[in-house]
Amino acid sequence: MRDGGRLGAAIEVLTEIETRHRPVRLALKSWGEGARYAGAKDRAFVSGLALDALRKRRSLAWRMGEESPRAAVLGTLRFLWDWPIARIAEAAEDEAHGPGVLTEPERQALADPRDLAEAPPAVRGDYPDWLDASLERAFGEARAEEGAALAERAPVDLRVNLLKTDPARALKALVSVGAQPTGVLATALRIAAPDPMTRAGAVETIPQFSKGWFEVQDLGSQIAAASAGDVAKKQVLDLCAGGGGKTLALAAAMGSTGQIYAYDSDARRLTDTIRRADRAGVRNLQVRSPVNPEPLKGLEAKMDLVFIDAPCSGSGSWRRHPDTKWRLTPETLARRMADQDQVLEEGAAFVKPGGRLVYVTCSVLPEEDEDRVAAFLAGHPEFAVAPATADPNLEKHLTADRYLRLSPRTAGTDGFFVAVLEKPR
Repeated sequence: MRDGGRLGAAIEVLTEIETRHRPVRLALKSWGEGARYAGAKDRAFVSGLALDALRKRRSLAWRMGEESPRAAVLGTLRFLWDWPIARIAEAAEDEAHGPGVLTEPERQALADPRDLAEAPPAVRGDYPDWLDASLERAFGEARAEEGAALAERAPVDLRVNLLKTDPARALKALVSVGAQPTGVLATALRIAAPDPMTRAGAVETIPQFSKGWFEVQDLGSQIAAASAGDVAKKQVLDLCAGGGGKTLALAAAMGSTGQIYAYDSDARRLTDTIRRADRAGVRNLQVRSPVNPEPLKGLEAKMDLVFIDAPCSGSGSWRRHPDTKWRLTPETLARRMADQDQVLEEGAAFVKPGGRLVYVTCSVLPEEDEDRVAAFLAGHPEFAVAPATADPNLEKHLTADRYLRLSPRTAGTDGFFVAVLEKPR
């Protein structure tokens, strides 16, 4: 495809997202099915352009003086991808494929954009206005900078599976993709964020991935799992196991000792957990599926650890799923908060005296984080807050209440919140 066709395709994808309220994944898939002529590099280019435009939608609209898919794409090329105006104009004006000649206001905006420093925090941080108060609670005067960090492209993080290999051997296997140690967790490796205009190498194609040597898992997610502490020989329940990322991290930390139970209210998600656990060599996993009657019967008050990766807004993963921040509504947030209260209530019943409950969200919103823990503790005075980490590398991320808050700006991870609650003997 020529550049003009790629620009037109990205505008088409963004228009479908805006008018039909479709997730970006489905909009890109729909475009791809109708563009059989597009090669792998073309698809990567269009995907990268659309995603970057979504990440910076508000700040691009401010700088361009117009909020439209076309303005977002043109602004992305100029301000994020550093294309010269002449190259943008040549691509746009391609008669056969381009989206059309640049207007004089567009040329003016590309050459002399509005000063972003004069914009309000929600514009500088690229998030909806209605979330400004929440982010101010979480980050104070730095909320615009935190939002901007959540609008950057994310690296690819990997967790070395100690059940199959060690970090040194894993690094050798990953030379072709440039993986490096994070310096935070010994088992965490990182591949730099790919260039959006090119197709990055897929980790899944490396033979050792199929052998279970490593899993794709954000560093923040790995830290959250590590907050469970010493789990060797313990009885562990992952109450919202989902696809199994944190289940596998916990199982690896257990070293094939004790027993880990994986449950999720959506039975379909657990099928992935079973497949991934088999590849990873996990031998101490029991999957408790909701398709069976009373799937968690017999586990009440017997768990050393109940791990709750709660359903949430996903605001901490806006770097990876930028369209979700524009689809989030107060009503959706309220539903997630109700889900969180329910799963905390359910999880408490399985913690034995002397056990722990670890509450995790991939959210940076206090309504889903501190507020939910406070509401839980008000009804469960038998639980007490413990420091969410004892790792010297991570203690700086503890809040005054001893919760762990991670963000791209402060920790170089997705946004995560972790609370560790102990039930004294």
